Amino acid sequence: MAVTVRVTGLEELAKRLDELPEEIKEALRRAVRDSAESVKKDTQQAVRVDTGNLREKVDITYSESGLTAQVGWSDAETAAYASLHEHGTRKITANPALGPALEVERGRIVTRITDEVRRATR
Repeated sequence: MAVTVRVTGLEELAKRLDELPEEIKEALRRAVRDSAESVKKDTQQAVRVDTGNLREKVDITYSESGLTAQVGWSDAETAAYASLHEHGTRKITANPALGPALEVERGRIVTRITDEVRRATR
């Protein structure tokens, strides 16, 4: 299960990102990687554990540029099972793990980007 954030003006953003110096792009990649790792770790700590399958299969997939990442369960069967636990059913009490981890990171990402870009431009 992946959470997707839609960004409007993506073409313009991609064009402007291409114009950035390589050291700034690398700083952005580090911030994306750190954020994705944080979401993965927080999800693994919060997910319901029976056999450990959900915890072990939380994964990160990066775009070719490394400027975007998807965190979640990549195989369909595990993603469906994780969704049952994330949202709950009549028989399974909801135990959100990925959503809250994403929300926590949403508050950190701007600081991560700012810090990495500052380091790169010193």
